[in-house]
Amino acid sequence: MDKHFLTPLFAPASIVAFVGNADDPGGQTPAGRTLREAFRADRFDGTLRFLDVRTKGTLEELAQTHADLALIALAPRDVAAALEIAGRIGCKAAVVLSSGIGADEAAQWRKIARREGVHLLGPNSLGFQRPLLHLNASVAGPLARSGPLALVAQSGALTASMLDWARQNGVGFSSVVSLGPHTSVDIPQVLDFLANDQATHSIIVYLEGIADARRFMSALRSASHAKPVVVLKAGRKPAGNEAAQTHSAAIVGSDDVFDAALRRAGAVRVRSFVELFSAAKCLASRYRPVGKRLAVVTNGGGPGVLAADWINEIGLHLGKLSAPAQKVLQPALPPLASLADLVDLSEEAQPAHYRAAIDAASADSQVDGVLAIFSPKAGADAAATAKALADIPRPMNKPLLACWMGDSSVGKARTVLADATIPSFRTPEAAVGAFGNIAAFYQNQQLLQQTPPPLSALAKPDIEGARLLIESVLAERRHVLTEMESKSLLSSFHIPITRTLLARSASEAMMIATQLGFPVALKIDSPDIPHKSDVEGVALNVLNGTAARDTYVEMMERVARLAPEARINGVTVQKMVRARRGREIYVGMVTDEPFGPVIVFGAGGTMIELMNDRAMELPPLNQFLAHRLIERSRVAETLGEWRGANAVDMEALEDLLLRVSEMVCELPELREMDINPIIVDENGAISVDARIVVGSSTQAVAAHVGNAVNGYQHLAIMPYPARYRREWPLPGGGTYIVRPVHPNDAQMLQALVQGLSPESRWFRFVSRFHELPPSMLSRFTLIDYDREMALVAVVMERSVSPEGTVLESERIVGVSRYVTNPDQTSCEFSLVVADEFSGKGIGSRLMESIIDVARDKGLAEIDGLVLANNPDMLKLVRRLGFTVKSFPEDPDFKLVTYML
Repeated sequence: MDKHFLTPLFAPASIVAFVGNADDPGGQTPAGRTLREAFRADRFDGTLRFLDVRTKGTLEELAQTHADLALIALAPRDVAAALEIAGRIGCKAAVVLSSGIGADEAAQWRKIARREGVHLLGPNSLGFQRPLLHLNASVAGPLARSGPLALVAQSGALTASMLDWARQNGVGFSSVVSLGPHTSVDIPQVLDFLANDQATHSIIVYLEGIADARRFMSALRSASHAKPVVVLKAGRKPAGNEAAQTHSAAIVGSDDVFDAALRRAGAVRVRSFVELFSAAKCLASRYRPVGKRLAVVTNGGGPGVLAADWINEIGLHLGKLSAPAQKVLQPALPPLASLADLVDLSEEAQPAHYRAAIDAASADSQVDGVLAIFSPKAGADAAATAKALADIPRPMNKPLLACWMGDSSVGKARTVLADATIPSFRTPEAAVGAFGNIAAFYQNQQLLQQTPPPLSALAKPDIEGARLLIESVLAERRHVLTEMESKSLLSSFHIPITRTLLARSASEAMMIATQLGFPVALKIDSPDIPHKSDVEGVALNVLNGTAARDTYVEMMERVARLAPEARINGVTVQKMVRARRGREIYVGMVTDEPFGPVIVFGAGGTMIELMNDRAMELPPLNQFLAHRLIERSRVAETLGEWRGANAVDMEALEDLLLRVSEMVCELPELREMDINPIIVDENGAISVDARIVVGSSTQAVAAHVGNAVNGYQHLAIMPYPARYRREWPLPGGGTYIVRPVHPNDAQMLQALVQGLSPESRWFRFVSRFHELPPSMLSRFTLIDYDREMALVAVVMERSVSPEGTVLESERIVGVSRYVTNPDQTSCEFSLVVADEFSGKGIGSRLMESIIDVARDKGLAEIDGLVLANNPDMLKLVRRLGFTVKSFPEDPDFKLVTYML
């Protein structure tokens, strides 16, 4: 049961191929001929048999035929019959090589495949290649050379082009998978397989569309946690609704949202398929986490300056040697060498000079990576200089990239660099861009590690009150909240707002203004006017009662003339916010297709669209994510000490973003939100104006149900499920906590495994390893709560420091987990408990808790494999009501099953 469900597809031991009758010119499609030729060119490592659905007597042979995979390259009229035959002979997977198949016909084939228990790749697919198995199950051209990269592409033409480019550039693959419209096996499933494929070191993806954002993000986050993932996306289009009613929706594009989604998934985005391969090549080197400081070592000032310019252009920093490092290095370099900014070795640079400079930069804490640039000079030996780089002991603790400029004179040097697996580029800009991808990857990995809960640790909001307000608006068949309603909603989540009162007459406006104190602002209040200033519905700095009365009358007349159809509730009156050196920012929210709600941050005020300052993040947020969101905006440069103004209260600003995140998580009816401006200074942040749009779509209704049962379905990223945290008593005194696992639990989980007896470790992992490998440790702690769950039992332990201080620390003493099976209705469980805590009821509690979670998620069955010689575990599952049966595939195991 530990095999991936797509193993029969991508690693079959036996294949049947339906390619038509070669002797019948009308019975074989071009795809069938190509597939037959592909198998002649490369001998598949397993067994291969050709079948013909039209040949009399074929069905008689079915009883003697068995295969893992069926390859179908037939005319559309024969595909259904081939799928039925594939099911009868026990195929677990099938590939339909075809093009131009419509949605209805594809749906019929999927229905047959589901009925027969067959995982279907296609239709509209070029198939796939697995070079290590000598398997070319595609019509994408000759079998690619073997290598550590996996390619998944949603375009057949791009797949063929990439393979052709890769052949000319010596790039090899572990897998090549072509996907098209209406295919059954999709990108999330393929990513899930490649994440667990030992032959794959990094994954490159060409993407044109996403059908299910939650499944895509789930698979992408899981894959990019296991290995580098680089994505090239086609189709840069503006998002949104032509009738967008907030500033946020007006300035956010779906391509920007896609960037935000990739960051949270820990992946890297590139803009061309050549860059796609270079990024994957660099990331596959598995350098440790790096920053943005790239040192440039060069023998020519011009190329070095080009590199420095591009470093600034793409948001990196030029790495400069520290003063002590310069002092040590300078005597070992030519007299004309300069170390002020670039490490310019001068035209007299020799291989030993490059080696000394790279060693110095690698050891300097002010440098995160090194780029060595060589330009041909009289007397300079390009190959010998490359050899100096190749001789540097591996692995280096920092990325080393090379740029050997020129052509014929540096060809041999490039070969030396390639043989040493040093990423080499022809231009400084390309090399700097590749380092930018490495830096982005590890920055995004930090974002991937964040798993915030839906609610922060701040004071609990009035969620029910907020929902009642939204329901009352929707009951009136309205979608746009008035300013008063919007501010009430913000107040429910403790977002600071200016005190605002509604005046329904000129006299009332005068009295309210006098009570609030001058100066005041007057604004038209209407559910039909999205932007008040467009109809001259805003008046600022009103200084006395008479002016307030007259402004009310004039505003009502103007708005009635400019927006005669609008419903007018009256005019809101609020005291002007006086922050002499305050900054105006805005926080917004927009609903993207398909990623759902996205939080937006940037410069605010009336010039918001013109300034076009936007930074985006997918909810939920925590303080780290809120801080990084602020950092990515252009207005962030003004939030510190700026032109004589004190630095703003960043904690207050971050708290405001956390509150908005809570709103987005808990209120699936939110469609758009625009809090603008928010005045922020050293004393805090206050929201001056707000506009909110809500809706009661099916998604919102499903999300309401999901909050109680299946999680926050309107979000692309599942929040940390804090609701499953429980405290239980320990026999003999004390308590322990059962809660979902968190990425920060990695070291505690490792300590649990290291402390197990060899027998306990064998019962859980069927392995003799002493500790979890890094890849397995990360996979066990950073999980996708949407499709799997791990609950840990945690106790608090006390120790005394050498100074006599009593210290408390957490310790994980047990783990239960399940992973949802491909059928999406059942799951497989596992359990382990520390030996010294055995017999204290922790194992039973963990099993009961994981069963409750699986039931809460709507699963119908939980099962697992238990070693037949593990009597304690078999006794536990029987006591819990599991049925225990023999496991036909391995007599050493028992299959245990529990119906939920």
